[in-house]
Formats: sequence, structure tokens, C-alpha cells
Amino acid sequence: MSIAPTTSADSPKSLLPTFVAPDSEMQMPASALKRFTVDEYHAMIDAGVFGEDKNFELLDGLIVRKMTINPPHWIATGNLRDLLVSLRIPGVFIHSQEPVTTDAATEPEPDVAVIRGVRRDYISRNPDPNQTPLVVEVADSTLMQDRTWKKRIYATAAVPVYWIVNLVDRQIEVFTQPSGPSEQPAYANCEMIPADGEVPVIIDGREVGRLAVKEILP
Repeated sequence: MSIAPTTSADSPKSLLPTFVAPDSEMQMPASALKRFTVDEYHAMIDAGVFGEDKNFELLDGLIVRKMTINPPHWIATGNLRDLLVSLRIPGVFIHSQEPVTTDAATEPEPDVAVIRGVRRDYISRNPDPNQTPLVVEVADSTLMQDRTWKKRIYATAAVPVYWIVNLVDRQIEVFTQPSGPSEQPAYANCEMIPADGEVPVIIDGREVGRLAVKEILP
């Protein structure tokens, strides 16, 4: 049986979700669930625990199934990846739906990320927040999770810029000025850029280009 996260107002310190079993009124705090480290998670993958099913990511020690990717989602992801590549930003490459290890128990797989260096730099490890100036989640059915759980994870890790490509409202939400680790991790600044606007691409505090939102959206 799968479990679905909802937000919880009962534990502001951790801001972890509460999990609700489908077709049930039963709820349980995430703290009641078994947690894994990144190393344990990798060992399970290497041991073939998940078989051919690779559609998971590790969030706050919890192994979470990623939502099925539909055409609008993969089109927006591909559009954004291509546009970022076309900017030819020096000293970085574009990571897409691949892991970024944010702490010892968290390894999200953002839809798009800008990573410092070249791919071969990471032959023995995944990128971490120090090498990740920009992460992007493309959101339709995951919009609430991306605005809460994922945003908290990236703010805690002090990822400088976090975008949500919001397919529901057809806008891009740009979050900057992360708090880093705190009782209520958050981004101090949020800008909503509509479909007819342009989103600045900021790397290390410097604008390296602008992208038309309508060219990203499906």
C-alpha cells in the first residue's frame, strides 16, 4: 500500500509531512516511519531491492515514489533543459532528473539543475548543494509538495535559487535567499513570473541570461 504526504501543522520545527493511507482516515507522522541514510538507500539500489523500478527518491530519509511523468511535464522539462543549454553558461552543465545529495538522508532528483564543473567530476559521488546554484521542479500534480516539502529541503540545503515551473497556473515561481538550516527553513524572496514574462537565470548572483516563460511551458 502506498502512502501520500500531506502538510502537517503539528511539527513546525521539522516541517515534515503527515502521511495518509489511501481510502483511510488513518494518519501517522513521518517520524513514525523507518528512515534510511543515503548510503543505505544506495546499498538497496545496488542490491536490486527495487528491481527495474527506479522511480524513487530519498527525502528526509523516506523513500518516496515519484509521480508518473505525463507529456506536459516532460515537454516543459525538455524545453527548459534545451534553453539552459543554449545559454552556454561557462563552468556548468545541465543535470536533468538525476540525484543531488543535499544531506546524509536526502537525495532529491530535481527535474532540472545547474551543476558546477563537468559530469566526469562526479564519477564517484553525486553533486551536493555547494555545486548546485539552481534547481528546478516542474509541477502539476506535485505542486503542493514542491511548494512545501521540496522547498524546505532546498532552503535547508541553502540552494541559492529554486524554481517551480507551475503547469497548473502557467507561471514560474522563483525562490531566492534561502535560510539554510533553521527551525522553519524557507526562502525569503518569491517572485511569480507569468506566462508572458521572462525569467532571469541567476548563477552565483549574476544574471547569465533570460528565458521566455512561454518557451518553457508546454
